[in-house]
This record gives sequence, structure tokens and C-alpha cells, in this order.
Amino acid sequence: MSGLNIVLGFLVAVGTLIRDECLAVPLLFAVLLAHGAVCTGASGNPAVTVTRLLLDDGTAAAAALGVAGQILGAHLGLVVARRYWALEMTDLHVIKALMGAECSTALRSSPAQGFCVEAACGATFTLLHLGLRRKPALLRVPALAATLTFLSHAGRNYTSGVANPALAYALTFRCSGFSFTQYALVYWLGTLAGATLAVFLYVGHVPRLFSKNLLYSRKGHLSPHEKASPCSAE
Repeated sequence: MSGLNIVLGFLVAVGTLIRDECLAVPLLFAVLLAHGAVCTGASGNPAVTVTRLLLDDGTAAAAALGVAGQILGAHLGLVVARRYWALEMTDLHVIKALMGAECSTALRSSPAQGFCVEAACGATFTLLHLGLRRKPALLRVPALAATLTFLSHAGRNYTSGVANPALAYALTFRCSGFSFTQYALVYWLGTLAGATLAVFLYVGHVPRLFSKNLLYSRKGHLSPHEKASPCSAE
């Protein structure tokens, strides 16, 4: 899992050098598409790992180790990207190397508004992820890549629609403007709150927390979770 985020974190970090949206959006989609196609069956997103835990698929210890590996992988990806910039192979790399540790925060709204935006992004991604998890990769991978690209573009003036706590930690937590607690509220709690809401809406309850189905009747309607067991995806 950490290896996935080393690659993804590096590519997304390199992508931050591109300011032209006409280039940045297709590049992000291509990165996500390649990531989904090559790494099918593994997860580079803590929100997905926590979703599996909420669906009562796996242990808390395994989930904690997975999340730690994902955050570490994203951090190492950024480290690799910095060393790549230090090679100064292009003018953009020279500029980035001169900037050093400086960075601009992805959070361009208040923490409260950012929390709501990331919760919405997390819920949207998780609902789609759950709905497509049994679909062929030929449909699932492009759909998830397109959704994440859209969320990033739609949320660019608020939080950048990251919907991935590990990448958010690596790319923006070190930037000035907000405290670690405020970043954690937006990019960790916001995304995970959205994922939890998505599980509740999709299944009718949160299997890890309580068993009573509050939305779907067993006689009249089987929840999607009861029709198919969880499986891996992005």
C-alpha cells in the first residue's frame, strides 16, 4: 500500500508544477487512470481502508497498519519528487528547487467550509467506489479516475477536492496558513465523515458500529452490502 502512494504522491506532486488547467486536468486523470489500472486490487487511500473496516471487513489493527503505510507512502512520494526537482532537469524544476520548502496551501476556505467540501467529496467517491466494486475494471477504473478528477477540479477554490487523507497530509499539511489541527479537521475528519455517511446510505447501517438496518427492509429490499460482499478497488 505504501508503495502505491510513493508513486502516486510523486506524480501528483510533480503535477503541482503545472499551473495551466488545460494541462493539469488531463495529467491528473491520466495519473489516476494509470494508478487504477496498474494497482487493481490494492488501496492507496485511507478512506477506502476505513470504509472496509466500517463494512466489518478486516480488523482494526490491519486497518491502522494500512492507513499508516498509505500516509508513509505518500510522504515518501513527495520526498522522491523533491529529489527529482533538485536534479534541475527543466526550468520548472529549477524554480521549484529554489522555492525549497515553501508551498501554497490547498485549503482556500475556512476550516468549517473545507470540512463540508471534503465530506461531500469523500461521500461521493465512496458511494461510487461501493457501487462499482463488483463491476469490470474496464468500467470501474475510468469511472473512479474521472470522478476524482472532477472532484479535484470542482473543489479547486475550496480544498482541491483531494478525497484522500494520505495525499492531503503529504501535499498540504506542511504549508503555512492553517494549523495541523485545522488541516486534520478538513482532510482527515471531513473525508472520513463523508465515507462513513456513504456507507450508511449505501448499506442502511454501519456494520462495524451497529447491526440494525435503518434504511432498508430485509423483506422488501436487500441492501447492496447484503447482495455482494466487499472487495478491493482504488
